[in-house]
Amino acid sequence: MPELPEVETIIRGLKVLEGDTLLHLDIRDPRLREPLRGLCPPRRVESVRRRGKYILLELDRGLLIFHLRMTGRLLLGEEAPDDARLVLSFPKQVLYLLDRRGFATAEYASSFAKELGPEPFGDLSWLKDALRRSRRPVKLWLMDQRNIAGIGNIYASEILFHARIDPRRPANSLKPGEVEALVRAIPEVLSQAIAHRGTTFSDYRDARGERGGFQEFLLVYRREGKPCKVCGTPIRRIRLGGRSTFFCPRCQR
Repeated sequence: MPELPEVETIIRGLKVLEGDTLLHLDIRDPRLREPLRGLCPPRRVESVRRRGKYILLELDRGLLIFHLRMTGRLLLGEEAPDDARLVLSFPKQVLYLLDRRGFATAEYASSFAKELGPEPFGDLSWLKDALRRSRRPVKLWLMDQRNIAGIGNIYASEILFHARIDPRRPANSLKPGEVEALVRAIPEVLSQAIAHRGTTFSDYRDARGERGGFQEFLLVYRREGKPCKVCGTPIRRIRLGGRSTFFCPRCQR
């Protein structure tokens, strides 16, 4: 699933749509007809932005909201492929939604009303009190979008490695120094991933169809059995909350 760095990369590519006019809407997947009811071109794109893992196109009237889920892709081109679920035509280019598994969502609304936690940048001093109120494993706490927006399985694993925290630890067990390490690691890891245009293992591509590059810099995610790049201990994989979790049993306590 595209996480914050991937979505941010896509957003930056879609910025070319700002000021452009949506001329035609072709809904090819019947499941999208009801969520997109009321979206009638022409509509001017005022801005393109991100909230957590959501992609938001602010129109002169209303808001077009995308969530790519597991395998969704938003791509810009001159001509839409036959397997596009949704096609949005602009004067000189086409934006199309692809999704081989059909889980990605698109909806038209008057405003953004999803219940999301704060963005993981800026002042994160609030984390100390928020973590203290939860007994959930810290990795699951980080992945809960109601707590903090945008972090998923890949980056939760990487962030906790950078902070040297065992992902199974209860959130309220973290000591002040560990919380400080987490506060530093969250924006650091996400910023590095954005700089490398996200992580591509299979489906993720940016708005122009290009792969991300951060997979070359991952320290624990999908490295089960390989030596830790810090201490040489084999990386472990466990199931936590139904998701694969990767960590170094020596570095992370």
